[in-house]
Order: sequence, then C-alpha cells, then structure tokens
Amino acid sequence: MLILHYTGMQSAQEAIDRLRDPEARVSSHYVVEEDGTIWRLVPEERRAWHAGISYWRGHRVLNGRSVGIEIVNPGHAFGYRDFPAPQMRAVSRLCREILGRHAVPARNVVAHSDVAPDRKEDPGERFDWAGLAREGIGLWPEGVPDLGTDGALADAQDLRAVRAALARIGYEVAAEGPFDPALATVLRAFQRHWRPEAVTGQADAGTQARLLAVAGSCG
Repeated sequence: MLILHYTGMQSAQEAIDRLRDPEARVSSHYVVEEDGTIWRLVPEERRAWHAGISYWRGHRVLNGRSVGIEIVNPGHAFGYRDFPAPQMRAVSRLCREILGRHAVPARNVVAHSDVAPDRKEDPGERFDWAGLAREGIGLWPEGVPDLGTDGALADAQDLRAVRAALARIGYEVAAEGPFDPALATVLRAFQRHWRPEAVTGQADAGTQARLLAVAGSCG
C-alpha cells in the first residue's frame, strides 16, 4: 500500500522534528515540503508508524504493509490550504518512484482518511488526486457526470448498493443498515478523496455515481 498524509502542523520543521522524535512514537518514510524538497526518514523496507489504527480491504496492520508519505500542509486545524504545484510535482515523482519499486495496485494508493475515516481527514479535499491519477498514481473516475447533491438515500434497502460499493473499494462498513453516523463518516472519507466538491457525508446522487465508478475500477 501507499498511504498519503498531510502533516497537520504549523511548519515543516515542526513536523519533521516530531517524526524524528522517538518519544512521539510516530514516523513516516518520506516528508515532502511545500517547495518540493523531499526528505527520507525511514527506509522503505522498514516499518514506519504512520497509519495508526487503520483498515483497508480486509487488512488492519497497515504499518507493516505500506509506505507512508507525509505532505507538508497545516491541515484543517491550522489553516488548510491548497498544495502548491512544486509540492505536487515532487509528490508525483516520489509516488512514481515508489510504485516502480513495489507492486502496489492503483486501488491501494489511498489517503490516511480512507484507512482511518473515524480519526483522520488528511490529505483532504484540496489534494489533487485527479492529477495524480492522470500520471498513473491511484484511481480516479473520469467522465462521471456531476448529478448534484439531491436524492440522498436513507433507507436500509436503498443503501445496500452504497455499502457494497464502499466495501468493494476497501472501506470497513456494515453490509446492512439505514443511514447512520458511521456510514456518514465513511462517505465523507470517500468524498474527500473522490468527490471533493461536496463533502457532505450523504449518499446523494452525485456521490452514488462517483462511488459506483470507483468501485467498478477496483477489480
């Protein structure tokens, strides 16, 4: 797996210092600064402590099966902002290099919020997942029309296909049940990655269309 994060701290140096502090018990393989500078903190063949309590496609111990990239951005708590072009170019280059060394399927290039939706929001809705996918990094549902935010589903029977699609992509979600806070949390994670224009936590028409397209490409 390849898991992308934002640092969520007020400066790059603060984030790097924390990632290098043994007492913090958190680490990452790489850090990418806003000017495109790349720091390697942990060799790829070693475990880094970046994913935390997490789940993806049936697996829970994700630190032992993933490479983690921390992307410098203050995050939602400290003034979330766009990721600069030099930073995104560096992220793209680094991802392509990692994927050249490891057989990571596109469906396993994910956000921290994808694998820990109840705890994390990063790298968030401002991150250019579509741009990365155009360079062969991860998945993006091209050509799916925007059907808007009407038609949100709430009934358990109507939501079966939504829950099945989320599970097919990789999220941990109950197979049955009406709309509830747990499902809303997972839907927000999906939207931050694949429908950033409407992070509502609702199974609306636009989200359903995007969701089915992503699920269909997961194989």
